[in-house]
Amino acid sequence: QVQLVESGGGLVQPGGSLRLSCTTSRSIDRIYVMGWYRQAPGKQRELVADMLYGGSTNYADSVKGRFTISRDNAKNTVYLQMNSLKPEDTAVYYCNAQYGLSDYWGRGTQVTVSS
Repeated sequence: QVQLVESGGGLVQPGGSLRLSCTTSRSIDRIYVMGWYRQAPGKQRELVADMLYGGSTNYADSVKGRFTISRDNAKNTVYLQMNSLKPEDTAVYYCNAQYGLSDYWGRGTQVTVSS
């Protein structure tokens, strides 16, 4: 099993930045895929960005050039740096880990972009 704990959400003005963190209970270099998803009210959960164990990354078109996923293996932590935030980025952000044959999720952290 993998436990995931997110942090770093909050309220930010349009154009601002936030960094989300997700700390895992297992060595992150043994997890096949680490990713960030988000779910806005009334919408389906969607992929924001993910990173394979080899380091390759994938981003949703809506966040390319603004968000960056990274990891610190020594801290078993994955980050999502979010810049140039827009009101449409408002959502609950969830950390995801694909380990073995299972998907694991954190409890989510709220990001609100508003003036």
